[in-house]
Amino acid sequence: MANQLQGKKIAILATDGFEQVELMEPQKALKDAGAEVLVITPAEGPAKPQKDGEIKGWDKTDWGKSVKIDRNLADVQPEQFDALVLPGGVMNPDKLRQCKKAVAFVKAFVGAGKPVAAICHGPWTLIETGAVKGLTITSWLSLQTDLRNAGATWVDKEVAIDNGIISSRKPDDLPAFNDAIIQAVSGAGKSVGKTSGASSETMRRAS
Repeated sequence: MANQLQGKKIAILATDGFEQVELMEPQKALKDAGAEVLVITPAEGPAKPQKDGEIKGWDKTDWGKSVKIDRNLADVQPEQFDALVLPGGVMNPDKLRQCKKAVAFVKAFVGAGKPVAAICHGPWTLIETGAVKGLTITSWLSLQTDLRNAGATWVDKEVAIDNGIISSRKPDDLPAFNDAIIQAVSGAGKSVGKTSGASSETMRRAS
């Protein structure tokens, strides 16, 4: 349904080294469903992109396409958005999880009970928020020990949904991942519920 997400606003948090299809395919699917989708990137710190105005993707085994940055992280608040998407790629989430403001931004979505969708290595940033404890989550195979050590139950399936956290393993899971996000944001899926997390005030204090 083309207008299923009409009036909804979704953030994609990423920086250089995101897996190309894991950003661009959800971005297209959500826009096609009628949502306004903004790519958000930290303007400073370890996750700052190398080139102003864009971030560069990783396409399987080498650098891929660049994507335009819509907003700097410092210029937005979680309250402006209905959901958050965290693409994978090894470099991208590894940089984001070292950025306190990025971690606080993600934590604020979890605390507000808004859908947070993470694919492949994307859950690395979620681990830093402390939000995965007690939840059932999937990811790229190599993250299973990290997630278990953080208190999550790791499962090997194309989509896991628990308390508003939507997760998938890899690019092959993107159709199911995208559909789960659309269902959650439109309200057609299960209630995301609420869990403890940070407020936007906490995010603003992070550095």
